[in-house]
Amino acid sequence: MTDVQIGLAGIGILLFLIAMRVPIAIALFTVPFAGIYAMFGWRPAFGALKVIPFDFAASWELSSIPMFLLMGYLAYHSGITAGLFDAARVWLARLPGGLAVASIFGASGFAAVTGSSVATAAAMGRIAVPEMLKHGYDPRLATGTVAAAGTIGALIPPSILLILYGIIAEVPINKLFLGGAGVGLFSAFAYVVLVIGWATLKPEVAPRSDEKHSLREKFTELRKVAPALLLAFLVFGGLFAGLFTPTEAGAVGAALCVLIAAGQRKLTWRNFITSVAESFTTTSALLFIVIGANLLARFVALSGVDSYISDVIASMSSSTYLFLAGVVIIYLILGMFLEPTGAMIITLPIVLPVAATLGVNELWFGIFLAKLLEVGMITPPIGLNVFVLNGVVGKVSLGQIFRGTARFIGADMVVLLLLVLMPGIVLYLPNLLN
Repeated sequence: MTDVQIGLAGIGILLFLIAMRVPIAIALFTVPFAGIYAMFGWRPAFGALKVIPFDFAASWELSSIPMFLLMGYLAYHSGITAGLFDAARVWLARLPGGLAVASIFGASGFAAVTGSSVATAAAMGRIAVPEMLKHGYDPRLATGTVAAAGTIGALIPPSILLILYGIIAEVPINKLFLGGAGVGLFSAFAYVVLVIGWATLKPEVAPRSDEKHSLREKFTELRKVAPALLLAFLVFGGLFAGLFTPTEAGAVGAALCVLIAAGQRKLTWRNFITSVAESFTTTSALLFIVIGANLLARFVALSGVDSYISDVIASMSSSTYLFLAGVVIIYLILGMFLEPTGAMIITLPIVLPVAATLGVNELWFGIFLAKLLEVGMITPPIGLNVFVLNGVVGKVSLGQIFRGTARFIGADMVVLLLLVLMPGIVLYLPNLLN
């Protein structure tokens, strides 16, 4: 077999192992090791296994991941983010579908602190869905809104998905954060338009609230979320102002979170230990997967598969739009079965060289992939946000939640199309840093 054939066979075996439910990290370590052995022998294979994981794990930028995770877990367990939905509800409840709109804004604020889609969906599911159901909202609208709003967590900083993409693709993380923030807010706006339109055309799915709140009550609720807003402002304001790097921003955010929670008397030894333990667990799982992906990238490069695929596309005179259409199809299928981090890391060594050959902007491509991968979080049969929400809410079936997310998937497809037709939506804010 030629090296290219070995490389293609390795990719096929990798996909087969994942389909057979072999843990992604184990598959990512096994296939590149076996492939390099098949091409060059034992010594280079063990050499790759010895050198590549250390070189990648020693990357200074990776230290931002546990810090941002710790910030998010501390904010969640100490209740810093607890009042976000209540504040949005008081200000927005009288709009058509007002409680659903409030859940979108609440999710956006929560995402700006935690950076996690699953955590955002779980938290809003506990808080917002029971409130909407109590006010007579259609379960499809209530759960579909929260499941979709949770996906904003992968776009609004501190997105762990964007940090990993930035490290692998060597794209400045602060620029990715700015682009992700713009697209995250654009997605939230699209969801709000959808909810208001749905509630206006079918008022029975979202009965109008008769709640009335004075201006004093509204500002009282805003004061409750001031700590969360202050945390986000100090961390990301300092990052974008150039006061500290993305790595330092994570550490600053975690330290500020401890100080704010302690000042509010919400920091207990128990929730601190829980936050640290969850940060360690999540970081360890991510590192195993990312190091495995780095091995896969080296295997793909050594076998020449990346050049082969690029040459095939070039020989077919494929356009950028056809390539992006193929990427959309592939990632939507992968998103049905894999969580976003795994799906991105497995495929980046293959799609990044092709995108570079076609002249696709790497920063734009990272945001596009993050948005596309998050659509998979709400698509059947294994939309992770849907399963998390079903576990949290309980009384609403998986089928009802998936039917509720269908309209939001449509809105996401419109957003993705606009990103392709108007790249400035992604690139405008990052270009301001130049």
